[in-house]
Amino acid sequence: MSFAFDYNTQRNHLIIPEYGRYVQRMVELCMEEEDKEKRTRMARAIVQTIGKLNPQLRSNENSDRTFWDHMHVMAGFALDVDSPYPVPTAEGLKSKPQPVAYPKTTIRFGHYGKLVERMIEQCAAMEEGPEKAAFTLMIANQMKKQFLTWNRDSVGDGAILKDLADLGKGELKLEPEQQLASTDALLQAQRNGPKNAVDPVRKRHKNNSGGGGNKKRYRNRNKKRY
Repeated sequence: MSFAFDYNTQRNHLIIPEYGRYVQRMVELCMEEEDKEKRTRMARAIVQTIGKLNPQLRSNENSDRTFWDHMHVMAGFALDVDSPYPVPTAEGLKSKPQPVAYPKTTIRFGHYGKLVERMIEQCAAMEEGPEKAAFTLMIANQMKKQFLTWNRDSVGDGAILKDLADLGKGELKLEPEQQLASTDALLQAQRNGPKNAVDPVRKRHKNNSGGGGNKKRYRNRNKKRY
C-alpha cells in the first residue's frame, strides 16, 4: 500500500513567504476566475487578508497600495482586476533609485562639526548689539563642549576663542565681561545627561510621603500614652 505525500518542495515556489501558502493559493484561485467583477471582489478580500497579516504596516500612509502591490507580485503581474492603484511592473520593481548626491563640503575643524560653522556664519552676519554678543557666547560654549567630546582632559579658553575668531573671520569676539563655562561644569553636564535629571514631581511625591510617615509615627506615640 503506497501513499502519495504532498511535500512543500513539490509545490509552487512561494513568491512572498511571509504571507504563507494559503494567501498565495488565494491569489492563484483569483487568477483562475473568469468573471472580472467577481475576480475584483476576490482581490479586495485578499488585500484585506494581507492587511490583517501585517497590522504593523497599517500605520503607514501608503499601506493599502503596498498590499495591492504585494498581491500583484504574487500573481506574477498577470492579475486583471479593477485596482484602485496603478498596477506595478516587474521592470519598475527591479529598477534602482537614483543615488542621493552627498554634499561635497569641507569642514575646517571636524570636532566642531558643520552646524557650528553655519551658526558662526549666521551670527557673523548679524548687526552688532546685545543679541549678537549673546549668540557669540552661546556658540563659544558649544564649541568648548564639542571640543571636550573628543578631548576630555582639558581645553584652554584661548584655543576656543582663537578658533572662533578664525572661523568667524574676525567678526566674532567675546566682550571683556563674558566668560566661557568652566570645563568641570561642561564635563559634569555631559556625564549627567537627560536620563539622570531629577524629576521634580517624583521628588515632591517622595518628600510628601516622608512627611506622612512622620505624622503616622506621631499618632502612634499618642495612642500609647492614653
